Amino acid sequence: MSAALWVTGLASAAFVISHLGLASHVMRDPLVARFGEKGFQGLYAVIALLILVAMMLAYSQAPLIFLWIPGHGLRHLPLLVMPLALVLIAGSLLAPNPSAVGKSGALDQAEPARGVLRITRHPMMWGIALWAVAHILANGDWASLLFFGGLLLTAILGSLHLDRRMASDQGERWARFAAVTSYIPFAALLGGRQRWSWPEWGRPALFGLGAFIALLILHPYLFGVRPY
Repeated sequence: MSAALWVTGLASAAFVISHLGLASHVMRDPLVARFGEKGFQGLYAVIALLILVAMMLAYSQAPLIFLWIPGHGLRHLPLLVMPLALVLIAGSLLAPNPSAVGKSGALDQAEPARGVLRITRHPMMWGIALWAVAHILANGDWASLLFFGGLLLTAILGSLHLDRRMASDQGERWARFAAVTSYIPFAALLGGRQRWSWPEWGRPALFGLGAFIALLILHPYLFGVRPY
């Protein structure tokens, strides 16, 4: 295994561990007490960015070693998955998410789950997870498994950890929100605990699909690979 692959794997592991570790009460509480909430968030962002840059640089230099040869179906899977992933990510930025820092007040709203939160209470995490899975399957190589696998684990384990932390911190307020939302995308809708609201999809769809089109156009220039 090349040095670049080793660095990709180690940086990816550090990305997962740092995210979960810094989000835990064991590390978060002392750091917040020392630096304040904003200081902690700044430290968290700097560490995440530095590790992510290391991951990206190593990934860009890693050799292409296939674990499987993706056929046309897998190669074009991101074209089907990425629109939903980007709509979820865009929607997570546009709707007040009670699990976001400083947004817990949304738990007290008459209808705390709006927009993409009707699909899942962790739209950002699931958008990243779908992005990662699609690219792992479409690329089929070691470097992609290590790089996108780190993002996938961070998204899945991070959202599960966030559920537990919010349940502990917010108690009944979070339980009320969790009762009308779902961790698994579409589960609350299919189970009748949520309803579709097409007007709330306007802006997430506009921004998400706009980002998808932009990525289609820029992908060959940014990443050296044509996705279609």
